[in-house]
This record gives sequence, C-alpha cells and structure tokens, in this order.
Amino acid sequence: MPMDQRPPKRRRTLLALLAVPVAGAVATSVIVTTTAGAEQTDTAGMVQAEAWSAQQGARTENTTDVGGGRNVGWLADGDWMRYDNVDLGGQGTLTASVRVAAASRAGGTIELRAGTRDGELLASYPVGYTGGWQSWTTKTSVSTTGLTGKQTVFLLLKSAQSGDFTNVNWLQFRRTPTATLPGSPSASPSAAAPTSAAPPPVVTGWPAVDPAKQAADTAAFFARKPAPITNNPVKVPEFHATCTVSHHAPDDPIVFPGLPGASHDHTFLGNKSTSAASTAESLFAAGTTCTPAQDHSAYWIPTLYQNGKVVDPKEVTVYYGSRLKDPSKTQPFPFGLRMITGDAKNQSDTPDHQGNHFWCAGIGGEVGRTADGQYPICAKTAELVRQITFPDCWDGVHLDSPDHKAHMANGDHTGACPASHPVPIPSVSFVIAYPLNTDTNGITLSSGNGFSMHADFFNAWEPAALAQRVRDCLDQGYKCNAQGTF
Repeated sequence: MPMDQRPPKRRRTLLALLAVPVAGAVATSVIVTTTAGAEQTDTAGMVQAEAWSAQQGARTENTTDVGGGRNVGWLADGDWMRYDNVDLGGQGTLTASVRVAAASRAGGTIELRAGTRDGELLASYPVGYTGGWQSWTTKTSVSTTGLTGKQTVFLLLKSAQSGDFTNVNWLQFRRTPTATLPGSPSASPSAAAPTSAAPPPVVTGWPAVDPAKQAADTAAFFARKPAPITNNPVKVPEFHATCTVSHHAPDDPIVFPGLPGASHDHTFLGNKSTSAASTAESLFAAGTTCTPAQDHSAYWIPTLYQNGKVVDPKEVTVYYGSRLKDPSKTQPFPFGLRMITGDAKNQSDTPDHQGNHFWCAGIGGEVGRTADGQYPICAKTAELVRQITFPDCWDGVHLDSPDHKAHMANGDHTGACPASHPVPIPSVSFVIAYPLNTDTNGITLSSGNGFSMHADFFNAWEPAALAQRVRDCLDQGYKCNAQGTF
C-alpha cells in the first residue's frame, strides 16, 4: 500500500508500554531537514517519536523522511506519547522542535508538557496540511520554561475533529549559546526554521555583552591553534557564504523588533525564519538558505522593483574579510550582534551614502546610464551588481546601539581600529547579483531611490564554525572557501 494511503485507524483502549530507550539523553547520528531533501546533520537532544515509554493511540510505520527509520502515525485528538529521562539541558535558551507530516486539512495542535499530561507547557505547535503523510516539515518554538536536566515529557495531540491529523517523526530539545565571543570548539547544532516564537521585548539603548564572559572567550579564541596553510591559497584575509533569497516581509527585527508590518518591504537572505519577532536564539534554532549551513545569520536589504514588479537577486555572496592593515587580531562577532550600513532615509547622492554603487559584472560591463543616472545599463553579457560593506571595528561592549551603527566603526587613516572601537571583527560585505542587464530603467527600492540602499546583519553563526574561519583564514591573512578551508 502506498505510504500516503492508510486504512482507518482502529482506536485503542489499552496503553502500549514499551521498554524502548529514549534518544533524548543520547546523541545519535540523524538527519534534520526543514523539508525533505534539505539535509543537515544534527544529533543533540534528539528523541525519536517511536521511542516512547508509554502511549495512547499511536502506531508506527516506515518513513520516507530523510534518514529513514520509522515515524509515529494515525495520531488524532486525545492521543499522546510519554518520554522518560529527556534531557532538557542546563544553560541557555531552550528551543523545542517537532518533525511532522500531514495529509489532513482539518488540522490540530501538538503540545509538549513536562511531568504529566497536565504539566507545564513547554511548547505548542499548530499543525496543518503539509502536502501528505510523508511530506515532512519541522516546527520549532522558543520555550520560556525554567526546567533543566532530565524530565518526563508528554506529547499531546489535540484537534477539533476526531480523524487522524498528523504524523510525528522526532522531537528535539536544544540550548542556544550564551557566549559573547566563541572560544574553543564545541558541538553547535543546526536546526530547522521555527514557526512560532514569543515576540522579543523591545530593547532600546545600548545592550551590552557580559564583560567577564567576553574576556574569557576572547582569551580562549586566541588560544586556538590556527590550521596549517595548504594548497597555496591567495593571500587575502577572506572567507564567504553563498546565500539565496529566503522570503519577503515588511519586518525589521533590528529597527522595529516585535512590530510586524512596521517597516518597508525587505528581501531576506539566509535565515528562513527572520521576522519582527526574531531573536538571536530563534535565529540560531532556524534553517538557512546559505552555504555553509552553520551560518544561521539573518541578512536583509530593501526589496528591488522594476516597474512595480519584484526582482530578486539571482545570487548573493556574503564575504567576511578585513580591510585593516593587520588582520591578525581579528576575532569573531559576539553572538547576537546586529548592525546596519547605509541609510533608508537617504534620497540624494551624499558623501556618506550607500546608494549609486550599482555596477555591471561580466564581459562588456557598463554601456550606459539610466535616465535618472542612478543605475548602469549593462551589456548583454553582464548583469547588475550591488556591493554593500559593513564596518570591521567594534566597541567591544555593545551588541547594538540606538542608531544601530554607533557601536561599530571603520578603520582609521592608519589602517587600524580607532581607540573608540578597538576590537577588529570580520567586515561583512554583500555582493548582490540581479538578473538585469540591457534594461535597467524603472528600478526603485522599497525604501525609495537607489541612494537609499542599505543592509542589515544579525549574527547567529554557530560559534565553533565562525571561530574556526576567523582564526584560520582572517588571522592568517589567506582566502578560504565557503567551507572555511584553503
């Protein structure tokens, strides 16, 4: 029988008590995806759905989800599974995920509760039609629980109708890092995009890192031994990520946190979950359109239109480098750093603008200018490109500032960081390629004309992956690829 077709469920009246070890306390190799085919290896905090200690109404079947094995199916209102000795971890913000598939359009809700079926609510997820009983998606929520360590966890099924409404393949519990600057390597999980998260508190002013933690992490970072240089790389301090468009929304979690729809439209790159509700923790828990997958950072730019129609970038390369005379003291961004470059309110060509930097990449290059002079006209063999560069000096104290710029600075005339912003960090630079060439008339940005071009960056890199690239590539002054190797 095809896996998307199933007989009617035979309701159970007895509990099935199975002596199956729970996977939540033991990391085993599994594959985590946001949709079937987008693979990420993730082992921490995983509980296979069929590894219950007790259940009501659950049945198992083979799954076509990435990684194979079995999923739990035929789940309807009132069903539940109990998992004993699930390790919720100790420190950091807890995110809880479930892997689901559903052919039912009636929908329902999955609840995770601690201790008993009426215990503390750890997370809740609305579940609707996903495309089929084997069309898998991951739902993630940031939990507000104060519980830590090993707990009994119940997965409860609730629906307004009596029929089956979902399958479940696994649960996962993760703690996001609280470090300001990563030091020694650690196992940092990737995860899938959250579908629900409590709006963050609106933080204004100068949110700061923990100075003692920062000092310890900085020392640990510079104690790392750089990798030996191989393959005769180009002597340029640089590594990169390649990203595609994730989604569009009139949101901005840096300028308008917790206020959906308050911004002009943005084109979001990288992190799949970015919204007005995003926090460093929710971004870290989410999937990405970037390579490498360890980069969960959120990047966004104003949406570009031509004659009122959205034109998405064909590709975006995010370069991490240094423009300083001596890059050897460059260290990673603090976790959760956010910053903006450019000015959305700028509508004229001023010395400090980030607009009118569009150019033509490819054979033939620029062959003319648009009537308004803001955009080049490219040869048929070239395309419209925009580069946006962020500062590479940090004040060493603040994750943000009121204008989202004052905690950052560019190197001074000596090629070093100024005394006011003494910490060298990677300089982020977007190179954005649009599929436009001989016809570049009628272009506007959601923020206005070309002079209003700007960009936002919210750091959610996995700390060990970022630290390795900064230490090996930037500090040694050599060009690395997207995987952080020479």
